[in-house]
Amino acid sequence: MRNFLIFIFFLLLFPFFSQASTDRFEKNKTIVISPDHNPRIDFGVDKVSNALKDVGFQALIKNINLKLPFPGVKGSIIIGELNDDLISRNLPLTVKKQVQTAGKEGFSIYNNPNGLLYVIGFDPSGTLYGCLELVERIKARGEIPTQIELTDHPEMVMRGTCIGLQKTDYLPGHDVYEYPYTPETFPWLYDKQLWIKYLDMMVENRYNSLYLWNGHPFSSLVKLKDYPYAVEVDDATFKKNEEIFRFLTAEADKRGIWVIQMFYNIIIPKPFADKFGMKTQDRNRPIVPVIADYTKKSIAAFVEKYPNVGLMVALGEAMEGVGQDDIDWFTKTIIPGVKDGLKAAGIKNEPPIVLRAHDTDAPEVMKAALPFYKNLYTENKFNGEALTTYAPRGAWAELNRKLASIGTMNISNVHILANLEPFRYGSADFIQKSVQAMNKIYGAKGLHLYPQASYWDWPYTADKTKTRELQIDRDWIWYKEWARYAWNSNRDRSAEINYWGTELAKKYGTDLSGGKAILNAYEESGEISPKLLRRYGITDGNRQTLTLGMLMTQLINPYRYGVFTLMYESEAPEGEMIIDYAEKEWKKQSHVGETPVQIAKEVIGHGKMAVESINRASVTKDTAEFRKLKNDMYCYNAMANFYAEKVKAALWVLRYKYSNNVADLEKALPFLESSVKYYTELVRLTENDYLYANSMQTKQRKIPMRGVDKTFIHWKEMLPVFTKELDHFKHSIDSLKNLKGDLTAKIIPYKNADVKILSSGTESYILDKNVQVFSDTSAQIKEITEQLVGLNGIKLSKEQQIKVGTEIKFSTKIPVKLLVGYFNQKDGKTLLPPQLEIDASANNYGQSEIKISNAIVVNGFAPINVHAYSFPAGTHTLNLGKGACLLLGFIDDKQELRIFNAGLDGHGKDIDWLFE
Repeated sequence: MRNFLIFIFFLLLFPFFSQASTDRFEKNKTIVISPDHNPRIDFGVDKVSNALKDVGFQALIKNINLKLPFPGVKGSIIIGELNDDLISRNLPLTVKKQVQTAGKEGFSIYNNPNGLLYVIGFDPSGTLYGCLELVERIKARGEIPTQIELTDHPEMVMRGTCIGLQKTDYLPGHDVYEYPYTPETFPWLYDKQLWIKYLDMMVENRYNSLYLWNGHPFSSLVKLKDYPYAVEVDDATFKKNEEIFRFLTAEADKRGIWVIQMFYNIIIPKPFADKFGMKTQDRNRPIVPVIADYTKKSIAAFVEKYPNVGLMVALGEAMEGVGQDDIDWFTKTIIPGVKDGLKAAGIKNEPPIVLRAHDTDAPEVMKAALPFYKNLYTENKFNGEALTTYAPRGAWAELNRKLASIGTMNISNVHILANLEPFRYGSADFIQKSVQAMNKIYGAKGLHLYPQASYWDWPYTADKTKTRELQIDRDWIWYKEWARYAWNSNRDRSAEINYWGTELAKKYGTDLSGGKAILNAYEESGEISPKLLRRYGITDGNRQTLTLGMLMTQLINPYRYGVFTLMYESEAPEGEMIIDYAEKEWKKQSHVGETPVQIAKEVIGHGKMAVESINRASVTKDTAEFRKLKNDMYCYNAMANFYAEKVKAALWVLRYKYSNNVADLEKALPFLESSVKYYTELVRLTENDYLYANSMQTKQRKIPMRGVDKTFIHWKEMLPVFTKELDHFKHSIDSLKNLKGDLTAKIIPYKNADVKILSSGTESYILDKNVQVFSDTSAQIKEITEQLVGLNGIKLSKEQQIKVGTEIKFSTKIPVKLLVGYFNQKDGKTLLPPQLEIDASANNYGQSEIKISNAIVVNGFAPINVHAYSFPAGTHTLNLGKGACLLLGFIDDKQELRIFNAGLDGHGKDIDWLFE
């Protein structure tokens, strides 16, 4: 009886044991992998394991063993790469074909009829991306997909983001780009948790390259036996740099990310420069053997020490641009340095070398380099240092197409974004079309993405908050949008509206309609800055901060400020500048393409729609950030109206240039007053929300005002300038009405300063009509503005200027300005004027701005623009690049240089005096 009862007890209990055993079995999920571990695949497997855990499964990792049966049972997940034999031999033929078709970084996810789920990559990165895709689907559905057949691969081969190890101002004793890696200068560089956060953002968005920008990083990362004095950091910092760099490269590699260290040429460390009595950088310096040897050995030591790191080389800007020096430096110094490092480390695979096409003849450099090195890329800016159009054309598009066809891969660089900062930007439509343009117009196969704003102030935004806000938190949508379209730019537009509407709805706690309204606000506001810059701006470079506004003289006389015409010719739709539109209106000629009036109307519409759209969204999550986003939409609206009103005023002012009718100026006045009112509103909107508009806070930034020592960086600093401009204009109108005629500025001739010329082989001459300007040609002055007559010019050989450049040595007991005349033509024989777009040192002497436009006409040449180089008392040597120019003489630094257009080009009178 007792045994019978025991039997009944266990019989009744058995179903419970059976059910528990079944539950335990069903809650286990086997992941089958190869025993040949790869850090990228291991990272992906770990992500899948965690996702399974989140939905109630326990992941059991099993390695394939040829001596044992295949460990995959029904419900197992097989993860690996195609070329792993242990994985490949157990794959269905269908999966193999799909993965082979996907190619580099591609993958296939497939459920077979037997209940096995395959995640197979073409390579380790492809396997990683397959894992991440599976994780996203598990998270979205809360369960493992049971029916899936998906193959995917990226469109862009290189998809990278950029971080600048640079600052908003210069370090003491250093020049632009010169920032040794130290905890004092870059405390964030040593924050491992911040790096993990950033790298996780990158892998989540499928970025595969991280560019670190610095002028000369080697003196912070390697020590050379032959040049021990070149190290710029102490021993403790050097060890920290080694540790963090190894940590960063290892963590990046797990996530399928190449770390690519950028450097400029030719910049040398300060201790090295001091030892040899050199400047750390000198654009016009020829290749010096000791500098070449130091650089070559630095690169070799770097490659040997950090084998998982690529290099990005900027040949131009810090060394004189296009020429044989570029080719020699790249093929005789840089590439041999890389090869020496590979040999020393016993590495056969070439790391990538990316040649920045900026200010160099990249096709010629690549032609010379390819026989020596194969893993080469070129990189070129998409819209200069801004975002202006998704329909680039002209010479810039042609250059990019050429770079894409020379046998190396071209990468499109979305650079600086000087016209976007600091307001939030997230136009999925504009960004998608831009990536499509990279593919279809440029033929580019890579993306190199800068932060959306505050590049010089990484990792922080310009937002005024108690604790500085991180760019990767605020600008999450910027990184996500570019990455999504770099992977696949040909996504259906209507589906994308739903996708981003859903993403924004989740972030801000609203419904799909609210999410779409937020997206529409992003997209309406996203048209404003691109349209404003491409139709009214001076430059696509970061010497202009668009959101701070523009002076009236910059609108009515852009050539005075060195207008960068390539922006209008290539980085904008066909259309007209303000000055061209006004001239055609006066002459009653028809207009062509996009006009200033059209853009004024359009940006007002975009601003209005952005505000209306953001007001339609009712949110319950992340409300503090949403308030800032909403405020940005109001900022965009105020900025759009400020520009539109000011442009309307400018057109009436330019009409006066032809009509001499004061009534035209009176018609301009209400529009200029209205623009100041809108700017006052912009000040109110930004005063408590932003620390600054622009992160470029050095002498390189010129427009609307020169930004020396962090001045004119906020709207509240610019409002008095615009108010003064308005008041001066009112006074000018009153003066004209009272005089009942024309009013011009009084001409004050410049006086010669007492300067001793130390250069041999020079002679002086007195500037006037009909005098010879070169020692070896008969070219004479035909016309000259009165202010320059009587100055002691310095006569040089034109041929020598073209062959070797211009050098002048002199001494002075007082501060002086040297006036230099640049011919307004580009023919390879005349010296190009200072251009901050290509030369960061172009304003080291205050020389970047034209002081007198069209000041001299020399027979056989285009009119001359005058620039001024300032020098303190002492002995100096000025080296200028190759090409003919005129040294017009020295004046006392205290003598006022009124900026104006002398008008000797035959295109009308100077009217800048109306505003200054």
